[in-house]
Amino acid sequence: MQREVIISNQGMSASDVLEIARHNAVVKLSDTALSAMAQSRAHIDALVASSQPVYGVSTGFGALANRYVSVEQRAQLQRSLIRSHAAGVGAPVEREVVRALMALRLKTLASGRTGVRPVVATTMAALLNAGITPLVREFGSLGCSGDLAPLSHCALVLMGEGEAVDTHGVQRPVAELLAEAGIAPIELQEKEGLALINGTDGMLGMLLMAIADAHQLCDSIDIIAAMSVEAQLGTAAVFAAELHEPLRPHPGQAISAARMLAALQNSPIVASHIENDDRVQDAYSLRCAPQVTGAVRDTISWATIVAERELASTIDNPVVLPDGRVSSNGNFHGAPVAYVLDFLAIALADLGSMSERRTDRMLDRARSAGLPPFLADDPGVDSGLMIAQYTQAALVSENKRLAVPASADSIPSSAMQEDHVSMGWSAARKLRQSITNTQRIAAIELLTAARALDLRLPLQPGPVTKAVRDRLRATVAGPGPDRYLSPELEAAVVFVQNGGVLA
Repeated sequence: MQREVIISNQGMSASDVLEIARHNAVVKLSDTALSAMAQSRAHIDALVASSQPVYGVSTGFGALANRYVSVEQRAQLQRSLIRSHAAGVGAPVEREVVRALMALRLKTLASGRTGVRPVVATTMAALLNAGITPLVREFGSLGCSGDLAPLSHCALVLMGEGEAVDTHGVQRPVAELLAEAGIAPIELQEKEGLALINGTDGMLGMLLMAIADAHQLCDSIDIIAAMSVEAQLGTAAVFAAELHEPLRPHPGQAISAARMLAALQNSPIVASHIENDDRVQDAYSLRCAPQVTGAVRDTISWATIVAERELASTIDNPVVLPDGRVSSNGNFHGAPVAYVLDFLAIALADLGSMSERRTDRMLDRARSAGLPPFLADDPGVDSGLMIAQYTQAALVSENKRLAVPASADSIPSSAMQEDHVSMGWSAARKLRQSITNTQRIAAIELLTAARALDLRLPLQPGPVTKAVRDRLRATVAGPGPDRYLSPELEAAVVFVQNGGVLA
């Protein structure tokens, strides 16, 4: 059953955004939101009747803000704004990104601080509920003055123009989609075009989804890393609680250490070498896993604080204040969001790098504590997982390139009126790729560790790691002669992405 999300003038939660973006939750505007919008619109209507120039109401935009626009031309002003700003190019972005972007813009409209008529918000809600998704192109936003081009592509569909797809992802004429859903196109009035596009909604929506995905990834990698420790006859003693929070009180580290220790409890493999192991310490990629995954967790925590602050914000320019003043501001600048998007990409690059090092150790006969080379069935005739590690290494290298900050690369625009931009949309786009790459990296480590555990028979893994391996075996076979490997890797990726490690 679809969840219903009620958007009030007090905003919405991160989980609400995810429900709308990923699970097609039904959107409903509260009476307080509709009332707040009507009240703020009254202030805009009062300005419309005056001769006072107001940005977004009776002037041009950006570097053209000094041009006064007559009453007769103001509807055309709003239409022209949306048409000209819907200037994205490239492949369409993912449906969930567009739905998150629309949900967050709707949240801001519902605040009663943008001056739009309630019908603008109810029409956007109707689009979401009908499953109509505007076609938003990948390139076009500088992450300042809002995600202008992406949001303009959405606003264009509200006007009955542009491009969109139906619930099945099939692109069809917008007029046909709206008519089928019983939605009347909007004739934008003063301020409304600007209010529809002047926000950080795209980059924030992608941040919220990345935070959720990164949390699941860290939880999964804790278990996968524990499987690798077990498969390589490592020790669980280094994950004891007294070695973490009391000595180094980073919260994420303590969480990951506790999870790894729990995953290795009652493991016959771990118990088998406790008394006769002549190794003093495990390699860093095994011993320091909680320190690295924990640091990623703490990075996610900071990103969550920033995301929650942005989610509580009303981003528009100009904004209608409670006393009725319409005031220009710079809150559309995406720097706070852009920085943490880049920060997460850096952390994920390191998380994936350590995962690949654990995989490589399991495949190297000189370092794997007795496992066959490349975990091959008949080494020399069979290559085993040799090239799976190549694939993993390629993904790690890609993530390192994606870790280069986008937010450090401001490019002036709009005839130097907008002379510093955040590049937050670009930071968000590359972070989404980093997330996917790291899921793939983790899946290859999982597949490798599961095969290594199989090769330790008759010694059995612990209950937790055995359960994960057995679940994986439902879609990915165990050791044996070489076979077509790509489908098994892809099945392991889906397993990780769907939370199979944590089931």
